[in-house]
Amino acid sequence: MRPSVPLLRVRDLTLTHADAAHPSPRNVSFDITAGEVVLLLGPSGSGKSTLTLALNGLIPHAMPASMTGTVEAGGLDTATTPTAVLSTHVAMVFQDPDAQIVTGTVYDEVAFGPENLLLPLEEVRRRVEGSLHRVGLWDRRDENPDRLSGGGRQRLTIACALALGSPLIVLDEPTANLDPQGVDDVYAALADVVAEGDRSILLVEHNLDAAMEFVTRAIVLDRSGRVAFDGPAAEIIRAHTDELIEMGVWLPAATLAARRLEAGGIRLDPLPITPAQLAEALGMVQMHARSTDAGRNAPESTDVCTFDRQVYPVEGRTDPIIRTRGLNVRRGRTEILHDVDLDIHEGSLTAIVGANGAGKTTLIQALAGVVPPPRNQVHVDGLDAGTASPRDLAARIGFVFQNPEHQFIAHTVFDELAHGLTLRRAQGPSGMLTDAEIAERVQGMLTRFGLEAKSGIHPFLLSGGEKRRLSVGTALITQPRVLALDEPTFGQDRARASELLDLLESLREAGTTIVLVTHDLQLVADHTTHTVVMAEGRVRTAGRTDDLFRDDELFADAGLRLPALHRMLPPALRGRIREH
Repeated sequence: MRPSVPLLRVRDLTLTHADAAHPSPRNVSFDITAGEVVLLLGPSGSGKSTLTLALNGLIPHAMPASMTGTVEAGGLDTATTPTAVLSTHVAMVFQDPDAQIVTGTVYDEVAFGPENLLLPLEEVRRRVEGSLHRVGLWDRRDENPDRLSGGGRQRLTIACALALGSPLIVLDEPTANLDPQGVDDVYAALADVVAEGDRSILLVEHNLDAAMEFVTRAIVLDRSGRVAFDGPAAEIIRAHTDELIEMGVWLPAATLAARRLEAGGIRLDPLPITPAQLAEALGMVQMHARSTDAGRNAPESTDVCTFDRQVYPVEGRTDPIIRTRGLNVRRGRTEILHDVDLDIHEGSLTAIVGANGAGKTTLIQALAGVVPPPRNQVHVDGLDAGTASPRDLAARIGFVFQNPEHQFIAHTVFDELAHGLTLRRAQGPSGMLTDAEIAERVQGMLTRFGLEAKSGIHPFLLSGGEKRRLSVGTALITQPRVLALDEPTFGQDRARASELLDLLESLREAGTTIVLVTHDLQLVADHTTHTVVMAEGRVRTAGRTDDLFRDDELFADAGLRLPALHRMLPPALRGRIREH
């Protein structure tokens, strides 16, 4: 029997960050009982991550935020119970794994929590081994966590949460930095935990294609941070698709694809939630069309040219604007990149993809000079990135870090956007932008990224999605010829991610060359002109995205899988459904 007291009880919870103009979330109430897997959805800025910080007492005990209402974990009031005690009831996995890693080895990191609970040595060892096996890190138990990839560090923090044995595990974007195998490993581990029946999970997640096979319930926050919907996940998505799209909430790719097919005359009922359901529904439509005379008057289910992805030709702008020859990059004594030869053509939108640890981030950082490459191995717009001054290189290529906080230096959002323009004016000749012109350009960027109301607050007080939008804005505002972005849609809601991708495509059409690192192969299929596939620090293959996505083995050899829609849909439909 399930316990009479919920694992978590939230009543009329309102949270307001220090210096924030408005509370978010606002007047939120819900319970979580044992065995539930709850998906927390909402647009960027609705307060999802802030809400998670109140569930184990970090708000109000450790974070600069005011709180009204109540949160009870295991019957304990989080406002009056020490966070050390609350950690035995609610375990946290943060959006940024580096924010919670504190020891020198993978094994010690997982042991840290159980040891501080004063558990017997054998129990600590049992929990550490079991947790590391679940996330695939047992063989790396003696390594320093700094040697793990971003995805590897995320799996490590999940192992730490599992080892605490808390009845409720709260995870904020746990798969955002994981390759497909890593996503499968994480959800397999979490499914094993939930199958035990006495623990629950609260999940903030954008990768709904993986999550929908796992979650049982969805709670949706609206733009003001209030609960808009709460109920069984599939029912919420099917019954409120239009409202969720209007809010900008992420939806499963299969659901969005089905809605686009519906706009073209192919109605699928019930609305598919998973790629398997979409493939099955399309199969039924095709069977019906073939087996009845009415089929000739029915929508042509195998002809979806209306939804064919736009191809962006680069004829007339084919000279490489970025060229690497024999690029080798070391970190300490370890060589990360090995003899990379790569041309990125002017006017292209190129994705760099690969499994965790393939060298994607190191490559894009070397292209932008963030990690200085050796002399004569990287040239950007004719400039040797290994010898150029930071000012000269920044004038040619703007860079957006995977972690936005790594690039913030000003005390307000406005000043952060203005900094690059002000610095260029200070270092350049007279006749450059005036204060009024800088203010006008900054205001335009604030409006473009929905940050007008946050102009005067500190960048560190923004939500994760808002920080990402600000980081992109700071790179765009000086209008460089090349823009390099590391995971640009991480932390964005669907509407903001779509706006950003539309913006990148418009910049490309205007002449800016775009290079981005991403784990989202659906994004790659829908939006890029070219793809670079990396494995073990080398370029495995590179070419036009349309050509590469016809060959599953190219990606499988690099430890990747094509998007779920590509794998589930018939070959005639692969890559042909694209959001407009």
